[in-house]
Amino acid sequence: MGNKHVRTSFSGRQRLQRGFTLIEIMVVVAIIAILGATVVPLIMDRPNEARVVRAKNDIGTYTAALNLYKLDNFNFPSTDQGLESLVTKPGGDPEPANWKSGGYVQKLNKDPWGREYLYINEDGRFEIISLGNDGVEGGEEFDADISSLDAQ
Repeated sequence: MGNKHVRTSFSGRQRLQRGFTLIEIMVVVAIIAILGATVVPLIMDRPNEARVVRAKNDIGTYTAALNLYKLDNFNFPSTDQGLESLVTKPGGDPEPANWKSGGYVQKLNKDPWGREYLYINEDGRFEIISLGNDGVEGGEEFDADISSLDAQ
């Protein structure tokens, strides 16, 4: 058949597949190390920023749900009734007159640092608080408290 004249040039292919030298690999590793040394410190602060944003979003969600709760029930839940009033019908005073079946939120999240959000109702004015990274009142930067009153 006509396959007698088919030639493959292995020597040409071998020249094209030669690989990287040790110097080239060392240059690439050095470039990656330099990029890592400059970029990683910039990225390391991002988790704390993301936690603050998430806490503010959670507090905004609970604030909106509490406003709906008040529209239905004419009062905000008491401090004792707490944020749990948004998930399950609370007992005690003030008794919710028209509590929405199914609740106002599906579930309560913990703050991004794994603690419960604090809820305080004084004289019909409420505040929702996350104590921030340190879990203690006050603080600065990522340790600062995050409050629903700051957003209003």
